[in-house]
Amino acid sequence: MTSPRTYDTEKGIYLGANVSIAKTGLLAAVEETISYDANTFMIYTRSNRGGKARPIEDFNRDEGLALMAEHGIEDPVVHLSYLVNLASPKEDTWEYGISVLTEEIQRVEYLGFRYIVMHPGSHVGEGEAYAIKRIAEALNGILTGEEKVTICLETMAGDGSKVGNSLEQIAEIISLVKHKEKLGVCIDTCHNYSFGYDIVNDFDGFLQKFDDVIGLDRLKVAHINDSKTPFQSHKDRHANIGEGSLGLEAIRRIVHHEALKEIPQILETPGGKYRSEIDLLLGR
Repeated sequence: MTSPRTYDTEKGIYLGANVSIAKTGLLAAVEETISYDANTFMIYTRSNRGGKARPIEDFNRDEGLALMAEHGIEDPVVHLSYLVNLASPKEDTWEYGISVLTEEIQRVEYLGFRYIVMHPGSHVGEGEAYAIKRIAEALNGILTGEEKVTICLETMAGDGSKVGNSLEQIAEIISLVKHKEKLGVCIDTCHNYSFGYDIVNDFDGFLQKFDDVIGLDRLKVAHINDSKTPFQSHKDRHANIGEGSLGLEAIRRIVHHEALKEIPQILETPGGKYRSEIDLLLGR
């Protein structure tokens, strides 16, 4: 196994993929990341199908962290379970989401990671204004200000009753949270393009709007995906890099953009082509 290519880190590009924790937990995730010659990664610490989470103490943390240090792997990300919906009008669903996120903060702090990415939520017919207030209410009940992690609200594609699609919606959620210093943002290239931000032809314009509405200091993570559907489709359908409506050249420009230097960029593309996609994007 080899260390990540040195010139990637010199350029400040941290590019990896959504990897598995099967069997050996963090150790498995790091070993898979090394196989891609990548220098960051993302994991889920629990199943999205529900059920009790595996004890975080069984994740071989110390061995995984040592292997990360040996291979120059930095700033991994944890994605919160899709079952969490802090916008839900159903009390049991809402309370379940609060309990899972509260526990997840503790699990991620145990691992020593900095970022948890979460989908803001779905209003299930109650409307966007209701959902935004409901999400903020949940976060205000969870965050104490003592957390060692940043909760990153992911920008969505506009499908179904999801909220957090526009930068304005994300900004409004943040504005209603007391400990807003604990909140960041994760952009997703597929979601942004599908919602209606033309990041193919004007990524600089998107970043300027992000800075104006939210502030670029809150941009902490980027999901790097092509899209199976066209611009402004409002559909969340990830495609492999260069095989969708965004195209290789646009995604390569985004990955190498100065604003994304030194933040984790994570592939969530289908088909297990991570090694070849990372090589393609880094030109190696």
